[in-house]
Amino acid sequence: MSNVIAPHVTTHEHDLTRYSTSSPSSSNLGSGSKPRSYTHFLAGGLGGMCGAIVTSPFDVVKTRLQSSLFQVQPQVIMSGSGSSGTLALGGGPTRGLLYNFVETGHILQSIYRDEAPRALFKGLGPTLVGVIPARSINFFTYGNGKTIIAEQFNNGHENSLVHLSAAAIAGLTTGTATNPIWVVKTRLQLASRVSSNSRGTPVLGSIGTIKQIMREQGVRGFYKGLSASYLGVTETTIQWVLYEKLKGMAREVEGKGGFAEWAGMMGSAGTAKCVASLITYPHEVLRTRLRQPSINGAVKYTGLVQTLKLIIAEEGARALYGGLSAHLMRVVPNAAVMYSIYEGALRYAPH
Repeated sequence: MSNVIAPHVTTHEHDLTRYSTSSPSSSNLGSGSKPRSYTHFLAGGLGGMCGAIVTSPFDVVKTRLQSSLFQVQPQVIMSGSGSSGTLALGGGPTRGLLYNFVETGHILQSIYRDEAPRALFKGLGPTLVGVIPARSINFFTYGNGKTIIAEQFNNGHENSLVHLSAAAIAGLTTGTATNPIWVVKTRLQLASRVSSNSRGTPVLGSIGTIKQIMREQGVRGFYKGLSASYLGVTETTIQWVLYEKLKGMAREVEGKGGFAEWAGMMGSAGTAKCVASLITYPHEVLRTRLRQPSINGAVKYTGLVQTLKLIIAEEGARALYGGLSAHLMRVVPNAAVMYSIYEGALRYAPH
């Protein structure tokens, strides 16, 4: 496995992959300077796990804001006098983006107060079960894929087209392999007090949810939202390409080693994720709607195009950005944590 990464690739001084694997004083390193190919798998899983745990509460809020279930079931999230003020999680049509960040804080407080602190981590189990293999597969496929593509089609040189191709392949592979896990996670996060016991704990856990999906929809139910996931490959593709560019620029400006290097890398990861999310966010809402449970046996959202048309017709185009504030508050620090751990693991792992 270790010979997947060819020695001659490291002879190119401006190869962006050496940002995380080369030593500060050398621009021409032997094959021993490169991490083993499976290190991408382990490092990606570790980074994904840490990022998911830190930002889990924002993930719960984001999922609820994306869903129509919590827009038609108002909850108390603002306090005018006591707890009399009510506001639907989706917010009113006149709410600005800045207010959405304030609203996210109110929702976090509401969940903590009304559903118990553990509700802020609803779906964390399936999230970790999904994030670890998802990030492992994604980083492994991308990290080794860009090297193979460069060797086969570009004489060992990496460029934006190589990064784009590797990122697209990694996104498709990851989405297909992990979609069932995300379906279960979404169902758990949409469990409200209506379907909870007196302690605020969802009646159905992961196993119960799996059985319910299998009973009601069969195996196909675990692949709800897959089309939207494939549409979301554009996000990971933009993110990887932009990250490589920004990382290279930061390296040229700040040099190698020290705090400045890591700060530049974390800033590159956060910026890349922020830009990619802003460009492609509607697919997140479409995917959440497609994964919603049926209501009284009726499935409201049945396909990607049908869901898009229905949301615009019933709620307006603004609804396609529901939960954006919570999403950004989660994914930007998540990306910074995840990529820094990934790069650090690659650097200090056995070579």
